Amino acid sequence: MFIRTEGIIPAPEPAHAIKGAIDEALKCKETGEEKTILFVLCGHGYFDMQAYDEYFNGRLQPYEYPEEKVAESMEKLSRLYPWLKDINKKYISCEPL
Repeated sequence: MFIRTEGIIPAPEPAHAIKGAIDEALKCKETGEEKTILFVLCGHGYFDMQAYDEYFNGRLQPYEYPEEKVAESMEKLSRLYPWLKDINKKYISCEPL
């Protein structure tokens, strides 16, 4: 649908939002309720096409991102954005940065 109307292929993440918006619109159509429905189309899926092909043809290999690389990235983020630690504690309640 989006490739025809908008000229882009949505990335996997916004594709879920699109599905949710369509589902909500169909509910409104059934009930007659008028509603404004918004969603965010935050990216295209052009870079995902090869991964889609590999996944659907059983060639996508599982990959576990190394924990040390995650820790390294989190450390860099905490140095770049020191305020993230407070936000994390206040709103997210995940492991500290």
